[in-house]
Amino acid sequence: MPLDDAPEGKMGLLAGERAGDNAGALSVSEISAALKRHVEQGFAHVRIRGEISGYKRAASGHLYFALKDEAAAMDAIMWKGSTARLAFAPQDGIEVIATGKLTTFPSRSKYQIVVDTMEIAGEGALLALLEKLKARLAAEGLFAPERKRPLPFLPRTIGVVTSPTGAVIRDILHRLADRCPTRVLVWPVLVQGQGSAQQVAAAVNGFSEMQGPDRPDLVIVARGGGSIEDLWGFNEEVVVRAVAGSTIPIISAVGHETDTTLCDFAADVRAPTPTAAAELAVPVRADLLAGLQTLGARGLRCVQRYRERAGERLEAMARRLPTADTLLGPHRQRTDDLGDRLRRGLSHVTSDARGDLARVAGALRPAMLTQRLEADRARLDQLWRVATSLNPDRVLERGYARVEAQDGGTVTSATAAQAAGALVLHFADGRIAAKVEPGEGAAYGQTKPGQGNLF
Repeated sequence: MPLDDAPEGKMGLLAGERAGDNAGALSVSEISAALKRHVEQGFAHVRIRGEISGYKRAASGHLYFALKDEAAAMDAIMWKGSTARLAFAPQDGIEVIATGKLTTFPSRSKYQIVVDTMEIAGEGALLALLEKLKARLAAEGLFAPERKRPLPFLPRTIGVVTSPTGAVIRDILHRLADRCPTRVLVWPVLVQGQGSAQQVAAAVNGFSEMQGPDRPDLVIVARGGGSIEDLWGFNEEVVVRAVAGSTIPIISAVGHETDTTLCDFAADVRAPTPTAAAELAVPVRADLLAGLQTLGARGLRCVQRYRERAGERLEAMARRLPTADTLLGPHRQRTDDLGDRLRRGLSHVTSDARGDLARVAGALRPAMLTQRLEADRARLDQLWRVATSLNPDRVLERGYARVEAQDGGTVTSATAAQAAGALVLHFADGRIAAKVEPGEGAAYGQTKPGQGNLF
């Protein structure tokens, strides 16, 4: 194919001039630029089917990978602005259909495709990828039945993870209002396209980490129906792990009844539709009120029935009880008998007391009292004479003295007197203090033998 974009004046060489012709040579940059224009003009819009290989995302957000089949491979690039339209997360081994244009990379003399859009090549390949991811997560136990938790019977607050502008949130709110008005917290997210999986996972984790009175008792992850590509964000591993690890029970309501995502397997309960999720979340308020009224009526009837039966049993027992005369007759008779015996006993006691009084009165005549009084006085005088004779101070009248220590206590020996040192001598007419001088047998003031008198 001739290269029409070659620089003017050099077409002869490009057309195939023989070596050695006297024509100007093209530089490498010139021929590379000509080839780039030729490829881009000839392949401005192509669709290529191949398997992704060597996939990587640069720090800039651009995607670099290769598309290959059994015989060839082609480099591919997808700019950051185009990645937002991806409905799935690219990875090695996925067969895709890439739409874009061919171009060249002059610095390395390579041709490549700049991808504008990319989709998985057929539903079969997408389902195969889904089954592969499902088997790997199931092996970790993320879908195990024992991980499922029961839903709260009447949640006070419900968190909803969905698009804030779609029909899904309106259907959920209307259904909740019809069944049982409940406080709802909406966490707005993208539900389709690049970045939707990360937003859904962040919302689920955010609700799970909430504390305080605003923490939901139940979370609904919801989206309307769509193709498998549209729902692919809810098959992403990051969403599945967030739902499985939530500390709050979760209802998954993604798609219609026939749609199934991995989020459904990880959730505690799967609802066929978002409206059905609202029905599973709360009971019907009218049914609750009717149930309460029914229970109240049953309780009242139960109380009345037991009261009636208790009254019947009480009446039957009352009929079998003996009458008051039957119960009290023997006691009345015994009381009368005891009364008679008491009166007779009091008569005997009174008679005996009168006899005793007469005998005492006879014993207390004046003559007998005078004789007894004189005898008692004689005995008292005799006892007083004995007591007087035993008084230690009576002997003091005959010239004796009673010796006491100065600190009290009678002194009865010379040794005790020497030990006391200071004494008190009691005489019949008084007492005097005395001091014990050392010496043996000498009178107080008498000089010792052999000592002359100076006076």
